[in-house]
Order: sequence, then C-alpha cells, then structure tokens
Amino acid sequence: MHLPITLSRDSKEPIYHQIENQLKALIAGGSLPAGTLLPSIRKLSKQLEVSVITTRRAYQNLEIHGYIETEQGKGTFVAEVDQHLKAEVKKASVLQVFHDAIDTALQYDYTLEEIEEIFQKILEEKHRKENNE
Repeated sequence: MHLPITLSRDSKEPIYHQIENQLKALIAGGSLPAGTLLPSIRKLSKQLEVSVITTRRAYQNLEIHGYIETEQGKGTFVAEVDQHLKAEVKKASVLQVFHDAIDTALQYDYTLEEIEEIFQKILEEKHRKENNE
C-alpha cells in the first residue's frame, strides 16, 4: 500500500510529526478505515525516504493515542477511532491549513483585510460551484 503522505523538509514541524498528522487526517477523513493494514515501518520509511527511527516514532505516537494497533506477526492496522476524536482531528487539520495560508500571505506582505478579501472570494466561488451557478 502506498500512502499519500507528502513531507516538507523545509517545515519547522518535525518529520515524524508530519507523518503522524497526515496519517491521523487520513484515518479521521475515512481514507483509511478501521482494520486497514498499514505498511510496515521499514516499508513506509523507504517510501518516504526517512529513517526507520522517524517512522517508528510516528507509529508509536499513533498507537499510544489509539489511532493504530499492532498485532505481533500480523502487522499494524488502523484502529476503531472514536467519532469525537475524528472530529477533533479534522478541525485541527483545517485550522493548521488556515494558519499556514495566513502565515504565507503575511510573508508576502498582504494585510489582514486583503487576506480576508481573498478568503471571502474563495468561499463565494465554492458556494457558486456547489449551487451550480
């Protein structure tokens, strides 16, 4: 299985945390339903071109927080995650994207008013598309 995880080497966020957050988002969003067999630590490390230690740390954190479970001799699987926890992950993911977008806009010297304008324009476009206007 090839997981759609994209890492940013330029990010201040540690690589293991990027892996962890993206796996949480895939689980919370339903792309990885409960019972899904995940790649081994070695296989995922190779896919992402990171160390086994980095991937192991992400998997350990996910297991501690109940997102995945390892069965000796069988592999690592997506756990049954509480709906409330899924909702928290979804919200945190969206908030992070907004924070990153605003930080980027501020780096380009946009004012808060200009950022708000852009946001409103995008919302209006999405609304029109949804209503087939």
